[in-house]
Amino acid sequence: MAGHSHDDIDWADRLAQLRMADTLDAGALAPVARRLVGRLPERPVVVDVGCGAGGMSVLFARELARGGGGTVVLVDATPELLAEARRAVSGVAGETVEVVGLTGDLADPGLGGQVPAADLVWASGVVHHVGDQQAALRTLAGLLQPGGVLAIGEGGLEMRCLPWELGVGRPGLEQRLLAARGAWFARMRAGIRGSVAMPYGWPRALREAGLEDVESFGALIDHPMPGSDLLREYVVHRVGWLAGSVGEWLDDDDRAAIAALTDPDGPDFLGKRDDLSLFGAKAIHCGRLR
Repeated sequence: MAGHSHDDIDWADRLAQLRMADTLDAGALAPVARRLVGRLPERPVVVDVGCGAGGMSVLFARELARGGGGTVVLVDATPELLAEARRAVSGVAGETVEVVGLTGDLADPGLGGQVPAADLVWASGVVHHVGDQQAALRTLAGLLQPGGVLAIGEGGLEMRCLPWELGVGRPGLEQRLLAARGAWFARMRAGIRGSVAMPYGWPRALREAGLEDVESFGALIDHPMPGSDLLREYVVHRVGWLAGSVGEWLDDDDRAAIAALTDPDGPDFLGKRDDLSLFGAKAIHCGRLR
């Protein structure tokens, strides 16, 4: 499958940003991996659907290696991401953790025939890119062995990076970017082939998929200012990516401000600032197959 997925997003083009996000999120998500893997039997099979650059599977592999081993199955529809994820996870897996890479798409109802029965299925930021989200959850639940756990990362608190006033353009630029992103998201969802409304929250959706012992919890992402070089690079990428996807909802003043803020040769370049931060939260929802 080419870099563009069924939602018309070029995920291969976002590889650098995904790598940076994985690094920045690792400290907050390592306890999530530990919590989920700690509930599993010996030498479990963990399947990461929509693995991206492999950040979460790296954390799963480390936990499996500490506990006697197991198998990590990487699934993604974008070959460039799958290759990067396999490289990253293989680098930490050690001899006791097997790493398997499979090209697959959650929107494919035949996914279950490609993936081994799992003790844990993880899917972060993936389900909302499928037209029928409830059907996608049933597909994910169908990958589980009896007693297995499905955990999804969906929702939470949108990441904030910028000061309210930047010295260029009008104050509140990030808030307007995020509002525009909400409009973009609604149009993206409506434009996916077979899009179906799901007018209820993720915990209920997991119960509708046949899971029990459903719970939700959060992981706080908190990198305070002044931040690292990696954080500054990530913020530049993030602001450019947001502007690229929602530019039509921004006015000329905001577009001009973003151009100045992302120009590495200009006086207002974000990468030169010492007042950037990263603050938000990931929401995790999980349940067990009866």
